[in-house]
Amino acid sequence: MHRMATCLMLLLALLPCAARSEAPAHRPIVIGYVMDGATLPAIDVRKLDAINFAFAHVNEAHEILLRSDTAPTALAGLVALKKDNPDLKLLLSVGGWGSGHFSEAAASDAARAAFADSAARLVMQHRLDGIDIDWEYPTLPGPGISHSAADRGHFTLMLRAVRERLDALGEVEGRHYLLTIAAADGEAARGLDLAAIAPMLDWINLMTYDFFGSLTPTTGHHAALGMSAAAPADARTTVAAVDEFLAGGVPPAKLNVGAAFYGRKFVRVQRANHGLHQAYGEHAAFLSWRDLREDYLDRNGYVRHWDADAQAAWLWNEAEASFVTYEDPQALRAKAALVRERGLGGVMYWEHRQDDGTLLDALREGLYGQ
Repeated sequence: MHRMATCLMLLLALLPCAARSEAPAHRPIVIGYVMDGATLPAIDVRKLDAINFAFAHVNEAHEILLRSDTAPTALAGLVALKKDNPDLKLLLSVGGWGSGHFSEAAASDAARAAFADSAARLVMQHRLDGIDIDWEYPTLPGPGISHSAADRGHFTLMLRAVRERLDALGEVEGRHYLLTIAAADGEAARGLDLAAIAPMLDWINLMTYDFFGSLTPTTGHHAALGMSAAAPADARTTVAAVDEFLAGGVPPAKLNVGAAFYGRKFVRVQRANHGLHQAYGEHAAFLSWRDLREDYLDRNGYVRHWDADAQAAWLWNEAEASFVTYEDPQALRAKAALVRERGLGGVMYWEHRQDDGTLLDALREGLYGQ
């Protein structure tokens, strides 16, 4: 028996690694948010697995409605792109920062039914593959939106109502409809019963950006992967957010990290440490990657710096005491490496119009080596 075991061990040692491994890990997905507009941006859908069209909103009757007259045409244009990628998934994203009426829509059986029925109706009407719910954030006030301590449990019931309604539709149509959410870490995550909602969701888009901004007392990396040496002990990071959601019961393959195709500019910044983690006078602007390439990257007095601990870049203008936090190809390849190493679902980014193709290609290179 001992000789047989020894022979088996030698045989296994000689086998190629691929032959000895379990089933290969899933292929990470790439999800891009595309905002509504009179025209669609250029989109190479062969580089995307899913598009989230932003945004629809919730009305006082607890129904999901498109925000503008341009939305139906835009959605039709996105559906037409499937001829170049039949596997592309198109989801309608509901909500966004400052979008209200979620708390009321989740508060009763009747309201949840109206919400779920409208979701299924829009899916059918616009030939969608699913619904993405971006309630920012259950139990929290946000910019003037209603909220309640009961939102945490009500959100679970809302998701269950939508899941059941989409599943009923799927039985008729002979297919599966996607249900996803956007979520954030820390205080925002405490309004989510992660263990209860994860089984109902196809994935969670984790908004691992906006860590620093107008509501924080200092500058910092707004989409850092890890903890900067100069950061306060409670600074938010992508790694900490991922760990929080995994600990809360979300399977790794259902968790997508977020990438920012934009930066944040701070002015009148204290000059120590090239402006990093310093007090500032004003959060002055959001800057798309296109803006950054045209006017900021090694231009007009701005110098790029790299934080190896945070795996994040920033720009500093010494003469103007101006600081810009942003994600560049090096930072995005590091985020993609985290996805591979941790077996996460993939990467979501905001927002497609802000890129010139450079950042999406960097993500794909980090995920797939291409």
